[in-house]
Amino acid sequence: MRILDQTKALFIVGAICLGALVTTPLATNAASVGDDGLHKQTWMRDTFKDLREDLEEATAEGKRLMVMIEQRGCIYCKKMHEEIYPIPEISNFIEENFFVVQINMFGDVEVTDFDGTTMSEKDIVKKWGVLFTPTVMFFGETAPESKPANQLVVAQMPGAFGKMTTEDMLRWVVEKGYAGEESFQKYHARMIASRKK
Repeated sequence: MRILDQTKALFIVGAICLGALVTTPLATNAASVGDDGLHKQTWMRDTFKDLREDLEEATAEGKRLMVMIEQRGCIYCKKMHEEIYPIPEISNFIEENFFVVQINMFGDVEVTDFDGTTMSEKDIVKKWGVLFTPTVMFFGETAPESKPANQLVVAQMPGAFGKMTTEDMLRWVVEKGYAGEESFQKYHARMIASRKK
């Protein structure tokens, strides 16, 4: 009798676990982690990290250059890659509209800035004054070669944000909101209000 009760209990526990597995939504665009310890998305580009060439290629594809500065072990980077970027609307929008280059805040890979300066990832991040990860830098369609990236950025997203803020920032950049009178904060507030209707 006791063996029968244990068998029933194991069966019930197994059924519950299987049910939980089947009903748990799986992220369709979940990121993997690379050898450098950074999360990798399918829409990230593996380039020579010459920002002038990356901008040229992005513009030729009709996309905007987006530079993501991240570091190994960053809990906020992990949040973005596991909870926000896998959302199909966001992942698809990034893939369709952005040319994404990832920079390791403490990396040694050489990066060539818009002003022609070449230095390691960690040194260029210091030069730009970036202190937090993730930091996402967005650029216009052209960039004078006499200025560094931190002087050419049209929008910057420091830290981890939720779905709506991230989506609105991406749209604001694509719509060139930075060139108009409406700040991102006002644009975001307007988008929140329009979603409530």
